[in-house]
Amino acid sequence: MEVLWLGQEGCHDSALVGGKVANLSRLAATHAVPAGFCVPTTALAAGGPLPALHADLARAYRRLAEMANESDPRVAVRSSAADEDGRDASFAGQHETYLNIAGTDAILDAIARCWASAHTDRAYDYRRQHGLPLDQIRLAVLVQRLVPADVSAVVFSANPVTGARHEIVINASWGLGESIVGGTVTPDTYVVDKVSGATTERRIADKRRMTVSATGGTREVDVPRFLRAAPALNDLQISAIAEIAVSLEATMGWPADVECAFHGDRLYLLQCRPITTLGVEHPLAALALASGRAGAALTGM
Repeated sequence: MEVLWLGQEGCHDSALVGGKVANLSRLAATHAVPAGFCVPTTALAAGGPLPALHADLARAYRRLAEMANESDPRVAVRSSAADEDGRDASFAGQHETYLNIAGTDAILDAIARCWASAHTDRAYDYRRQHGLPLDQIRLAVLVQRLVPADVSAVVFSANPVTGARHEIVINASWGLGESIVGGTVTPDTYVVDKVSGATTERRIADKRRMTVSATGGTREVDVPRFLRAAPALNDLQISAIAEIAVSLEATMGWPADVECAFHGDRLYLLQCRPITTLGVEHPLAALALASGRAGAALTGM
């Protein structure tokens, strides 16, 4: 098995690495995308990960360790279907992601679980609803260096509720992004005018929970009281996120749904896909934007 590295030309092919990875690979040369490699769809087509993958994974993991200058780098292991993150079907939340994984054996196990997640009743129902085949599922898996996020954000380069193309909507909260996309926290919401760059709305939520790294994965913890009502983003961070949203929309040619994270002063790009529900109420953005309902639980992305 030959793994494909983000930024390599072969990793731009969605048939081999899935839409999620192909988008990131194309952007790796111009944006701060964490280093990573992909186990392609061809390796898993025969029925999922096999012990035979172990040696190849071990070599790739050693190379990643050298790139990170760490002996045992923590990684995110993410599913990426060949028909995922397209203009009509995002597969958001349908396949599994495992965070803060270290060691070849643990990575191999996470890959096996990612592959299994493509064959759940939930994933099959999603495929039926979107008219996608059930008998030719091609799933790749991305193994990517984990960003120990101080703040994470989900960003829409157009307003997914109203359809307004001149508005950027940012949802942000403390820690890893799983608390936002998994619906365990009500994030802050910032609306930015795409033309002027001005922040036209700020809604600072009572952010009670956050996702943090823990041994062998992650866990949910209480946000320290002094941070709960504090803005997750300052003005410079809001501007940086708005700029990347505008850049990605121009580069990709479609309104973008973006996941990103700050570690220190650096902004990392973690995911970029089309907004598939533009002008149709998006559960995450709708709840975050709805005044007076900020305490409602968010649905997963």
